[in-house]
Order: sequence, then structure tokens, then C-alpha cells
Amino acid sequence: MRYELLENIALITIDDGKANAVGHALLDFTNESLDKATADGAAAVILQGREGLFSAGFDLKEFEKGMEAGLSMVSRGFELLIRLYGLPQPLIAACTGHGVALGAFILLACDTRIGARGDFRITLPETRINMELPYLLQALCADRLSPNYMTQAVVQSQVFSPEEAIKAGFLDRVVAPEELQDAAMTTASELAQLPQKYYGANKRFMREQTLSRMQLELDKMRAAATQHSA
Repeated sequence: MRYELLENIALITIDDGKANAVGHALLDFTNESLDKATADGAAAVILQGREGLFSAGFDLKEFEKGMEAGLSMVSRGFELLIRLYGLPQPLIAACTGHGVALGAFILLACDTRIGARGDFRITLPETRINMELPYLLQALCADRLSPNYMTQAVVQSQVFSPEEAIKAGFLDRVVAPEELQDAAMTTASELAQLPQKYYGANKRFMREQTLSRMQLELDKMRAAATQHSA
């Protein structure tokens, strides 16, 4: 995993050499990198995975440690989604490959999503794996997914190719894999020229209700977890 400041663009690369599973180490790195981007005065942020894989979702090994460990990881993952969705700077996702479960939700939380063309899957598998979608995630889906694809994406757990993911609302455009980083840098540089104060303010205005609902649901989840462990 790597953080770089390229002129005024913060490039955050998630690469654990495996599935880019979202566990505590990845969450720590991403939050620390976002803190650095702010401290460095970055005018835009790019979040990218490794070649062929953006993220496969939560680290399932954490769930094997017990309910408390699993809830802690999920809580932190949801907290990161809220942070990403409300980030004042332009946030560009360079989707380098598969985006599954939380990986797909991270795409939804980014402002501009550019995907690599290829035999990759973008999907929300919750129905297929016997899970109800928490309201916090429902709120994000309602904001970012195309209304015409809500049933296919959320209820039916459809698997989308990168091109299909554009129609569904997970991605904004698709380029050849070798062009992905240049495309993300070009987009970030263009968005970085916008007045950051007003970019952040208008983003917050447009997303304030959804962010408030997401935070409320996270607070409820944490309160329930605390009560359960007491």
C-alpha cells in the first residue's frame, strides 16, 4: 500500500498483494492517507487498487474472530464510507478490476469513478450471501445508483461488467487498463482547478441529508453493539 503526492494530487494505492480485503490494516492505511492528503493540501485525491482488483470487500477472517471483532471492522468500514462520501476534495476512484461488496460501495462513495476495461465484476452480493442490506448502505445506493438498476443491483445481486456498471451507476467511464492511471490523473488535475472551498461546500449541500442518515445509522449500530457487549 502506498501514498504519494504528485504535485497537488494525492494518490492512494491499495495493494495487499491478495484480495485487497478491507480489514483494520487497510482501514488504518486509508484513513492515515486521507489525513496526509489534508495535511499536504492536496487539491484532489485518487483512490486506486492493484492491477486486476479494486477491492473484494470486507476481510472475512475478521468475522471468524467473533461477533465483536466483526462488528468493529464493519463499523470502521461504514465510517470510512461516510468519510469518503463527504470528503471536501474531489475524490476519483481508479477501479483497476473487480469491485465486490464493500469494494463496490467505495466506488459509490467516490465522486468520479473510472474503470479498467476487462473481464471484471462489479457487484453487491448481499442477497446471494443471505444478508440484508443495512439502511446505511441503502441510503448510499439510493443516492448513487441509477433508479432503473436498483432492483438488479441491490435486490438481485446482478454481476455487472465495467461497461454495464456505467449504466447501473457504479462507474462513470471505462478505459483500457494501461490508460487508467493517466485518465484518473487527468480528471483529478481538472477537478483540482475548481475552487476547493466551494467544491466541498456544494458537495456537502448536495449530500447532507444522506450523510446525516448514514451517520445516524452508524451511531445506532454502535450503540446496539455497546449494549450487547455490556
